[in-house]
Amino acid sequence: MKRAALCAAGALMLALTASAAHAGAKATVTVHNNSEFAIHNFFLSPSEQNHWGADQLGDQVIGNGGKFTLTDIPCNNYDVKLVDEDGDECVVSDVDICGGNGNWNITDDDLLDCEGYGGDEDEGE
Repeated sequence: MKRAALCAAGALMLALTASAAHAGAKATVTVHNNSEFAIHNFFLSPSEQNHWGADQLGDQVIGNGGKFTLTDIPCNNYDVKLVDEDGDECVVSDVDICGGNGNWNITDDDLLDCEGYGGDEDEGE
């Protein structure tokens, strides 16, 4: 009985250690701008919060064909807000940072869909 309790306590400690290691994990994500639009602002907010963090780009701009690397981002699910050269905003909800491959490609379709211009409903007008 004592041995079973020790094994259970050991398993619990390993599980907590694994959770704590993931909780402290950091991610590196490279954002590739494959759209026609320059990205002037890039904001992150943990999905469970209601306010945006600082502009991740600072004074930089991700031009057409350019890329920007975010480093040391705590692993979490984030809402992402992009602002293009015209001031148009695009919000993508619940992005898993740490669960992906470390690259995020932004295309014209992504931005236009986000702004409500995508899809077939505009065809023929």
